[in-house]
Parts: sequence; C-alpha cells; structure tokens
Amino acid sequence: MEIYEETKGKVIGVIKDFNFASLRESIQPLAIMLRNNPQFLSVKLKPGTSQASLNYISKIWKQLEPKYPFDYFFIDEKLNQYYQSDTRLLNVLSIFSGLAICIACLGLFGLSIYTVRQRTKEIGIRKVLGASVAQLTLLLSTDFLKLVLIAAIAAFPIAWLAMNRWLRDFAYRINISWWIFIIAGLSAIFIALITISFQAIKTAMANPVKSLRTE
Repeated sequence: MEIYEETKGKVIGVIKDFNFASLRESIQPLAIMLRNNPQFLSVKLKPGTSQASLNYISKIWKQLEPKYPFDYFFIDEKLNQYYQSDTRLLNVLSIFSGLAICIACLGLFGLSIYTVRQRTKEIGIRKVLGASVAQLTLLLSTDFLKLVLIAAIAAFPIAWLAMNRWLRDFAYRINISWWIFIIAGLSAIFIALITISFQAIKTAMANPVKSLRTE
C-alpha cells in the first residue's frame, strides 16, 4: 500500500516481517492502515464453507453498499499468479523428461537385445560350466549399468548449473543438496536395471543346448 508523506497515524502494533509479493523479491516495508473507507476487506473463511460464506457476504454487502458491486478474490490464487510461469515451465519439463526417459528406455532395451544376441553362445558356455542365473544376469547388466552411471555423473554438473541459474532469480531460495543427485542417480540405475533385467533373465534361463547346437 502506498503511503504519502502527509499521512500521519498512531502505531498500534508491529508484526514480524512477511513476504507479500513474489519470492523473487526481497521483503519490502509494509504499513497496514485502518481507514474509514478501506480499499480491501480481508475475511478468513472456514475450509469447505467458501460458497455459502460468499453468498452471505454478498447479501450483506448489497444491503450496506448497493451502489458498488461485490467483487472478491482469494489470496492464495493471487499469490499463485506470481508463479504461473514457473508452473508452466515445470509442466513442460515434466513432459519432456518423461518422453526422454521413455526414449532412453526403448534405446537401452533395444541395445540389450542386440548385445544379448551377440553373446548368446558365451552365455550358453558359461551356463554349462556352472554359472547361475543371478551371475549371468549380473554379467549382462554390469556393462549397461556402467554406461548409465557414466551418463549420470556427466549430467550432474549440467543439472546443478541449470538449477542454480534458475534459483538465482529468487531472493529467497533453497540450497541444492548433494543427496538429490544421489537419489536421481539411483533412480536412473533402477530404471535401467528394470529395462535390462527382463531380457537378461530371459536369456540366462534359456536352455544352453539351443545356443550351442550350431557349434
């Protein structure tokens, strides 16, 4: 609220600083003034009674001020308007991230099928020599998991720089913790393991006689 130099008043209370604008802006001085003709009236409504309360307030308003229309807004919706661009950005990134994960999983699945076919006879020989299904599955999955781990390590600095650059626009921000990247890396490895394990287990459980028949 604007305060003119000519305005004088009696201070009846002081409250702790709070942010009444976007978190991109630092907390500014604020004076809440009591006037005979206020521009806004703040009303706290009980959850679940919004429509009934608005109907009652509108009825009282028309009795007291029939010349002026009853107009209202919710403070939470007003505050959310400050972050509409961030919400749209989040939605776009979520969609493209989901598509990227799906495409990566399809590529990884196709690569695993190709690699398994190239090593079918090797797997058959190892199984004949006593290798278990778990050992063969681990053998087939290790090479792919190494690639996923290298890709994750390469992506961490880029992700940190991008997130840090976005958070720089906020006056009040969080710090990017290291455990976020650990969780992201473990999630990527888990998704890759699920994608690969189906084909790896299927090949490891196959009859080795079929793969060695042509030898």
